[in-house]
Amino acid sequence: MSVLDSHIPEGPLAQKWTNHKNNINLVNPANKRNIDIIVIGTGLAGGSAAATLAELGYNVKTFCYQDSPRRAHSIAAQGGINASKNYQGDGDSDYRLFYDTVKGGDYRSREANVYRLAEVSGNIIDQCVAQGVPFAREYGGYLDNRSFGGVLVSRTFYAKGQTGQQLLLGAYAAMNRQINRGKIKAFNRHEMMDLVLVDGKARGIIARNLVTGEIERHSAHAVVLASGGYGNVFYLSTNAMGSNVMAAWRAHRRGAFFANPCYTQIHPTCIPVSGDHQSKLTLMSESLRNDGRIWVPKKKEDAEKVRKGELKPTEIKEEDRDYYLERRYPAFGNLVPRDVASRAAKERCDAGFGVNKTGQAVFLDFGSAFERYGKEKAYSSGHKNPSQDEILRLGKEVVEAKYGNLFQMYEKITAQNPYETPMMIYPAVHYTMGGLWVDYNLQTTIPGCYAAGEANFSDHGANRLGASALMQGLADGYFVLPYTIGDYLADDIRTGKIPTDSPEFDAAEKDVKDRIDKLMNAGGKHSVDTYHKKLGHIMWNKCGMARNAEGLKEAIKEIAELREDFWKNVHIPGEANNKNSELEKAGRVADFLELGELFAKDALHRNESCGGHFREEYQTEEGEALRDDENFKYVAAWEFTGNPGDAKLHKEELTFKNIELKTRSYK
Repeated sequence: MSVLDSHIPEGPLAQKWTNHKNNINLVNPANKRNIDIIVIGTGLAGGSAAATLAELGYNVKTFCYQDSPRRAHSIAAQGGINASKNYQGDGDSDYRLFYDTVKGGDYRSREANVYRLAEVSGNIIDQCVAQGVPFAREYGGYLDNRSFGGVLVSRTFYAKGQTGQQLLLGAYAAMNRQINRGKIKAFNRHEMMDLVLVDGKARGIIARNLVTGEIERHSAHAVVLASGGYGNVFYLSTNAMGSNVMAAWRAHRRGAFFANPCYTQIHPTCIPVSGDHQSKLTLMSESLRNDGRIWVPKKKEDAEKVRKGELKPTEIKEEDRDYYLERRYPAFGNLVPRDVASRAAKERCDAGFGVNKTGQAVFLDFGSAFERYGKEKAYSSGHKNPSQDEILRLGKEVVEAKYGNLFQMYEKITAQNPYETPMMIYPAVHYTMGGLWVDYNLQTTIPGCYAAGEANFSDHGANRLGASALMQGLADGYFVLPYTIGDYLADDIRTGKIPTDSPEFDAAEKDVKDRIDKLMNAGGKHSVDTYHKKLGHIMWNKCGMARNAEGLKEAIKEIAELREDFWKNVHIPGEANNKNSELEKAGRVADFLELGELFAKDALHRNESCGGHFREEYQTEEGEALRDDENFKYVAAWEFTGNPGDAKLHKEELTFKNIELKTRSYK
């Protein structure tokens, strides 16, 4: 085991990033046009990085498996993006955003990176406004803000319930400008199959054209991985069905350490599972917790009647409702962090108070918001004695203006009108805080290989606060990577083009083709989805919201056995040298079957509870996460050794010089 060096700059926290930028190497504009960079993934992190790097003068190649960068999963981030501009005048600052993020991550993130994230957050909003992103505005024309979980201020900028989509369109427009200039060559419907190393440096990729099946070689002086997270290892998640870990995992197999894989976020406000037929879950934005109140019946008999359809939620009196988050966490109420809200919902449902047919749901109710907003709207309109009907009508109009598309989406999926009856929600896998280990420059343990956005182990520690994913993705792509990658590329101004006819490219392409042949010739009878679903059941039941040593040991054994069976008995129809979506899925599931084992191994070794990693053996008397700072105050970075079960642990010790290390409290 080694101790990792994150290359954090010296000096005071608030000056580290400025001093670092002033001292790192630069690349002359005339030399940038002689340097090639590959960017994998064109969501917010990849799209913003590609556009910015091309604007600086580098030659950029982008790769995405979708038919357009606009299809990236970033569009599903509905609720908003954080920034410490303090437009509300409620006491926000860079330091408070930094503090909330470190605390929200249960003190398992790197101070220097998180402060930099807070420091550049305001620039992101300015950049996106300049691009024309239609952020919501107040009456006077100023940008509006709302609150998200884990904070006591309003710092979340939003565009109704379409924030991710609007931000992605801004990055996509910036990309298109560079495509039109010839500075970006876009390879859509291409999937990275392997990373190519030459003399120990990342010098290109092997990609598969998903339309023709052709295997292609692409070289560059550096490779940026911005391919998102690995939540689909659980099969059912809020991720797009195509979201996968392939790019990051193939880099891991080539030597990039994988950090904290067990840190996975369970989002509290998702539409509950309705049956075994489902292939994905749908997220209801956390922004709804601004105005929606979460509750279950106080009496078990009422909950049973609701489950049987004998009692409607609107028929349960106010005094018979348990607003359990407001009861348990009075300071933050319904806006506690996601891991806290998710475990609280699970506790109530496990205790028998769940409200859907399976007993795995709680209510998200907007009745109080309709009344509050309705009275305010009536009063400001001159109606001093409005009727109850008028209050509700006006209140629903206000809520529709703020969340209308989310309400519409809920009704389309569930066939229930959330204006007339409370929504039903339950936690589901959403975001992954683990990912490729990177240093302060966002470089992995492979020289020349960088990771941005959700693909890296990020700035979020053991739990991500809501509206911080978009912030981190755009911070990395617009304002961090374009500076730091130059420090590495300054040594390549005389290198010249990287040839693709080298022995290293030959060997990597052979590995890819051999792997594809092995999948196609397995000759089994079980579909890829069969294995993915089985893996998902193991992961959810034994590595999900609550974990214990016995279950994790069982998961490691079961996943290894499932992986062995997969390679012997999977059936993939069609041909390799053609369009073949089943082959695409098979490659991704093969990686998930390796990642899943490492995930369980990481969770088993971490004998503590922190953030999204909740070990049942380590909790307080009140059921809260119980950290062990003496023994586990570090990033766990795993080195691939040929088998996930034999992965080698490396540690990056975390130091806290600017924040007091203490037990999280949202009460």
